[in-house]
Amino acid sequence: MTTADWRTWVPERLAYPEVPVGALLDGAARRHGDRVAFRHHDRTLTFTGLWRAASGFAHHLHARGVVPGDVVGVHLPNVLAFPIAYYGILLAGATFTPVSPQLPPDGVAAQLADAGAVAVVGLADVGAGVPLIATDGVGFEGVDSVDGAEAPPVVDVDPTVARAHLAYTGGTTGSPKGVVLTHANVVTNVLQYACHGSGSRPVPGVGGEVGLEQIGPAEEWPIRLGEGTGIAVAPWFHAMGTIGGIGVAVVSGATSIVHERFDPVRFLADVETHRATTISGAPPLFHALLAHPEAAQRDLTSVRTVTSGAAPMPLALARRIAERMPEAVIVEGYGMTEATMGLTIGATARSAHRRVGTVGVPVPDTEIRIGSPDAPAGKGEAGEVWARGPQVMAGYLDRPEATAETLVDGWLRTGDIGVLGEDGQLEIVDRAKDMLLYKGYNVYPRELEELLAARPEVAAAAVVGRADAAVGEEPVAVIVPAPGHEPTPELGAALAAALDEQVAPYKRLRAVHVVDALPVSAAGKVLKRDLRDALTGGSDLLGAPIWTRPAG
Repeated sequence: MTTADWRTWVPERLAYPEVPVGALLDGAARRHGDRVAFRHHDRTLTFTGLWRAASGFAHHLHARGVVPGDVVGVHLPNVLAFPIAYYGILLAGATFTPVSPQLPPDGVAAQLADAGAVAVVGLADVGAGVPLIATDGVGFEGVDSVDGAEAPPVVDVDPTVARAHLAYTGGTTGSPKGVVLTHANVVTNVLQYACHGSGSRPVPGVGGEVGLEQIGPAEEWPIRLGEGTGIAVAPWFHAMGTIGGIGVAVVSGATSIVHERFDPVRFLADVETHRATTISGAPPLFHALLAHPEAAQRDLTSVRTVTSGAAPMPLALARRIAERMPEAVIVEGYGMTEATMGLTIGATARSAHRRVGTVGVPVPDTEIRIGSPDAPAGKGEAGEVWARGPQVMAGYLDRPEATAETLVDGWLRTGDIGVLGEDGQLEIVDRAKDMLLYKGYNVYPRELEELLAARPEVAAAAVVGRADAAVGEEPVAVIVPAPGHEPTPELGAALAAALDEQVAPYKRLRAVHVVDALPVSAAGKVLKRDLRDALTGGSDLLGAPIWTRPAG
């Protein structure tokens, strides 16, 4: 099957119902009823139960004085109360703003203040100065049970204008900014990925609800709607977790096994116990899974789809996943908070064309251009990635200058460097900000990281630039050694020598540092800013290099 053939079932354009986000949960509850939507340890929440609990929480918000348009924060890890609060906020006509539990109290207070939040759902009061709606992870203060109500309050929501999410950027390159996403943005992106991933199309119901109709045949999508099971470990306060882990899972009728944090032992056990059909995460998660001794002992044959996002997956890692889960289709996706969640993903039809090392093709109704919208680069040429589609944000909250820099005539400037192949597959070469300039030459760290990750001595690697007045920036590697390999000068020298044989002289490593683990964000992105700060003495994250290239 070619890339074009699977478009028979997932066309390049879809018809998106103009409905609020709650219509997706409504449709899922009607279609999947008593099926378990979320399981957390010994507690479960069915699709009907989630609808009723969220409806009840929406009424509770109104009783507390929350009105449509108000912002309500959710400061929770992955617990059952999260999807109840999420959909309840939206069913109340309010705006959801997720707050990372990893933020310090002053960071929580700053985000809630910037968002103008009138309340926050949380396990405890962190002194943010915003009224707390307390939860024990399942129920809520003032709400007797999760049974809730038969229907939510009636609110007047214009999906094209009303704010559904106020999602903050990760802040890995500067101060976090509030990304304004309408109900139409969220509904569109959920349906783009749900339809793309299951060979389906949106179907509006007579009661205003929205469901999916699976057009694609079982031989291409063996996991049918209402049959899948996934491990919900991607943090729900991040775009990949909110849209993919909650939104896409719910509309697809999948059962999610909820993990509040990543534990490779529990993850592997739950894949086997619950016969998980889908696993998703960022490359560091898959590194940790495959490196764990139990990976070889667990039965992972139920997995049919492996989805990776947040950061590029090294080719060597993709090959190791394929060896361990031979029945799985492995796809990478690409996106950012400013695109609700995502812009591209690999084709999931089993016989469709995929190219390892790419992030797939644009999801329906999404355009990608390389270079600039007005002067796109040719096929195979590298340039900045620009994107346009109905999932692109309305703008940044109260930041008109930043909005104008990022949104240009409807196009989203991503800040990533990519290549669009003849087959329509997008390859992300690197972040523009991560590119190094060595004596005027462009050095893309990802190329060096791929080569390092392919080495048996290396479990994980990152390459960053070290300022040097004579040459500009020198490429420096930070590695996590694979088990059984000691962090010796000989190891550093051997890795550098191996790369020297494969790259141009200006790309050669100048030093190798060793760490126990790379610093990563909650979404799994390597925090290269932290590594660069450490190189300049801004932190003690890095010690002295184990190897430095001799002068000359």
